[in-house]
Amino acid sequence: MTAANSLRLLFVSHTFPPSGRPLANVGGMQRVATELHAALSAHPDLILHSSLLRSTWRWIYLRTPGHLLTTAQLVDDLVRRGELDAVLFSSVVGAALVLPLTRGLRRSAVKKVAIAHGDDVVSPFPGYASLVRRALAGLDGVAAVSRATGAACRERGLDPQRLHLIPNGIDLRCSAPPPERNATRAGLATALGQPPLPAEAYLLCSVGRQVERKGFAWFVREVMPLLPPEVHYWVAGEGPHRRALLAAIRDQRLEHRVRWLGGVREHGLLKLYQAADLLVMPNIHVAGTMEGFGVVLLEAGSCGLPAIAADLEGICDVVRTSENGLLVPSGNPATFAQAIARCHNNPWLQASLAAGALRRVRQYAWPLVAQQHVDLLRQLAGPAVRSHASMARRSQVSPCR
Repeated sequence: MTAANSLRLLFVSHTFPPSGRPLANVGGMQRVATELHAALSAHPDLILHSSLLRSTWRWIYLRTPGHLLTTAQLVDDLVRRGELDAVLFSSVVGAALVLPLTRGLRRSAVKKVAIAHGDDVVSPFPGYASLVRRALAGLDGVAAVSRATGAACRERGLDPQRLHLIPNGIDLRCSAPPPERNATRAGLATALGQPPLPAEAYLLCSVGRQVERKGFAWFVREVMPLLPPEVHYWVAGEGPHRRALLAAIRDQRLEHRVRWLGGVREHGLLKLYQAADLLVMPNIHVAGTMEGFGVVLLEAGSCGLPAIAADLEGICDVVRTSENGLLVPSGNPATFAQAIARCHNNPWLQASLAAGALRRVRQYAWPLVAQQHVDLLRQLAGPAVRSHASMARRSQVSPCR
């Protein structure tokens, strides 16, 4: 496709980590933003502009106002020069904060689309719900990552005609299934700085930010005591609920079977996914927050690791029972324990779910997901793209002799 037919897109995100410090600002939305931006940068049919805030969690709130003003100025400059067809916000937060600042964007034909993840829609901060409603009303399209997130947008006034479902993606080049899962166990402890596992260990793992809705502390308190002694549980991730997790481990006297790993870099996570037997997502409902998708399910699936997950919110879009894992009722310890026992005691089922995880994750490859975003943006901005393509062609016509 020629440059004249290319979509002129501005990608806006305030969730990028500092260069070379991926763990300084980590989470599902952050990872999606960085990897989608990389996929869009490689797309042949785009002229891509970017407004990215790279910051640690500690400083992001102080640096965001400056980023908003810079973004608003960039938007207005591109609109004034006629060099923009669409803006894609990496979250509803970005759209809610930037849209009121850009007079040129409001008056132009430039299309405005935001990706809705979940927490960026339902956050209970005072005054934020009103801001979200105004942002949703001002957007030409919302790309919700799951049906649950889409429902949350509709509940806040989004016209269903402007709602589109586009899932999160995964970079399949970063992961590969091991030839033999047990063969990776020897290097796992070394890679993560942990004592080695017993030879007979059946390893469960969870990865994510330590917040209450992830259910990690709940799982240690309610489910681990129901499991046989050879079942071990390793948890990776930082966050405010870390103390509750450590207290649960201590109270249940499970220090010999449950380990908190803290923040783990990508290479270490790869080793964990390859060595574990099951990923566990024991999410529980917490008002004012939600699991919009669960990117960790894709990361694990790309290593052939199936999931035992709560049948809750956006998780339901990713896990299909008996294909790439098992969905169980959220908050039900006995059912979680039974599902884990089914896999532990049935090697055929374990192998079938692992193969299904590898098959299912292929549909989430970033080139495919990025193309869905481009198709949506081109559909919305079609007249504008055709208009600047036509002008470009006219400008290239040789004058009559």
